[in-house]
Amino acid sequence: MEINLGSLPFDLDFHPSDHLVSAALINGHLLLYRYSADSSPQRLLEVHAHTESCRALRFIHDGRAIVTGSPDKSILATDVETGSAIARLEDAHEEAINKIINLTDSTIASGDDRGCIKVWDTRQRSCCNTFNAHEEYISDMTFSSDSMKLLGTSGDGTLSVCNLRRNKVQSQSEFSEDELLSVVIMKNGRKVVCGSQTGTLLLYSWGYFKDCSDRFVDLSPNSVDALLKLDEDRIITGSENGLINLLSILPNRIIQPIAEHSEYPIERLALSHDRKFLGSIAHDSMLKIWDMDDLLQDSGNNLRSQAAAEDNDSNEMDLDINPLKSNKGSKRKNASTEHGFFSDL
Repeated sequence: MEINLGSLPFDLDFHPSDHLVSAALINGHLLLYRYSADSSPQRLLEVHAHTESCRALRFIHDGRAIVTGSPDKSILATDVETGSAIARLEDAHEEAINKIINLTDSTIASGDDRGCIKVWDTRQRSCCNTFNAHEEYISDMTFSSDSMKLLGTSGDGTLSVCNLRRNKVQSQSEFSEDELLSVVIMKNGRKVVCGSQTGTLLLYSWGYFKDCSDRFVDLSPNSVDALLKLDEDRIITGSENGLINLLSILPNRIIQPIAEHSEYPIERLALSHDRKFLGSIAHDSMLKIWDMDDLLQDSGNNLRSQAAAEDNDSNEMDLDINPLKSNKGSKRKNASTEHGFFSDL
């Protein structure tokens, strides 16, 4: 399935229980579609959410609302059924908002262009954590619910670990050789994988975040802008050249290319709630929805054959080695208060 969004998309998200997908656009609009394998996608909503671009988007509250973030520094909650504004926080950050993710049923995290990460409690209607974790823009975040730690990557070339219980930045990696653009947690919480501007994947062992323990250098010379965890051993990557690849982590192998969105850089990847569809957006105004059964039909045999040949490699990367050189990344994007939020939710 393909949807022409009519403008450059920055983010997408699937509804947590229904066949709905939403996209955030450079013109400040929020779009909502219903999709089906048997029919063309149907547009349900188009909302002018922000005066500037809409960079970040997530479904919240079991899919009843969508939150968006923008360089206008505001966070907006929009009702999924009506498209009406539920609440808007005008000065959520001091700089442009670049990323939003879900943490729990009632909390989200937002990251801005100055490297600040904030955690919002939608029930208490306020900001409950603030972390000045980085010196450059927040490129991606992920959350470990077991340890209540929020991990962030940045254009300054570092990975941060924010402790929500203690409200402090617990750990931060050494500066890598280029910008870190994406992050996922793998191997049942034992490994953290970061995508970089040069196409190298950096692997960190949990609890040893100063230096990476391994590097996956065989993917491509193109930046890895999007990472999506498929399971504990496999990861889907979206690269600057428009290719979507399926990889094995420890052993580190390219299983196979699974799709080509276009010749333009991949911006985001996401899985539907039933994991039957993969969504991708790039710098071509198109939202593409791929059938996962079709994409993965040959990958199982490839993975099993590689695992049999490389079985002993899976336990070799438990200790951190080879410290990275210190080298700050360059800032990609340029662009108050913390009062009540979602007051009507």
